[in-house]
Amino acid sequence: MENISEVTEFILAGLTDALEMQIPLSIVFSLIYLATLAGNLGMIVLILLDSRLHTPMYFFLSNLSLVDCVYASAVTPKVIVGFVTGDKIISYNACAAQMFFFAAFATIESFLLASMAFDRCVAVCKPLRYSTTMTSPVCALLVAGPYICGLLQSCIHVAFTFHLSFCHSNVVNHFFCDIPPLLALSCSDININEIVLFTLASFNVFFTLLLILDSYLFIFIEILRMHSTEGQKKAFSTCVSHMTTVSIFYGTIIFMYLQPSSSHSMDTDKVASVFYTMVIPMLNPLVYSLRNKEVKSAFGKVVGKAKTLLGLAY
Repeated sequence: MENISEVTEFILAGLTDALEMQIPLSIVFSLIYLATLAGNLGMIVLILLDSRLHTPMYFFLSNLSLVDCVYASAVTPKVIVGFVTGDKIISYNACAAQMFFFAAFATIESFLLASMAFDRCVAVCKPLRYSTTMTSPVCALLVAGPYICGLLQSCIHVAFTFHLSFCHSNVVNHFFCDIPPLLALSCSDININEIVLFTLASFNVFFTLLLILDSYLFIFIEILRMHSTEGQKKAFSTCVSHMTTVSIFYGTIIFMYLQPSSSHSMDTDKVASVFYTMVIPMLNPLVYSLRNKEVKSAFGKVVGKAKTLLGLAY
């Protein structure tokens, strides 16, 4: 952290300078953030309360909800505060912390989606061996692995980024401390940083995406082998929610991080960043709850109990 004497704080340029947009955007993002917390925390509570959801699939889903809560919380509250108060200053250490938590949990999500794809592959292709394959130790390993990879890679990103000297400017042309806009402020040689960023991002995306696509290839082959149309529909329906989440998440990540720095447009990047930092964490619980009969049933059961308790109270 040798440059702490040069830069002690950064100024986040934000999404827009238009004053008339500040309040409307703060309301929209506040509603998105509240929906994100309510949906993801609600999903976690629902899984904990209903014993029918104590299965590997929902164990992974509860961790996905936790990850979404954390990485949305690393970015969104600061953006909302900036809109409401006009304070877009973030300290040097707070900027490093924001980058750490966002990079860590975004990476964790990519590996967690791969673990979930493996779980669905075993459930569809080897249903009779599912309970003996997806044991508690295996599930714990498939969840612990993503957390370890995410935290380690985030440490690398933060160490490489904040080892640089920032002497050109302290205005970050973004609404949070992401890696590309911070590299643009450095007066140090950033070639190694760009190589590290591209290498780790490529590994995360292509390694996990390859695992996911392989899993779904086996799933589709197994579905085509089924003679029962009802069985095909049931097997396919168990995977649709996960496929939707994977498509949205990886589409925006590839667009954001796996293009040459020369072709980056910060305005376009900001729009893409809004999508994967705020919208995707809100959509995940909706996608899984709207397409999942077991979640709907569990929710109805909880609501029914709540109504009964309220009736007794009055």
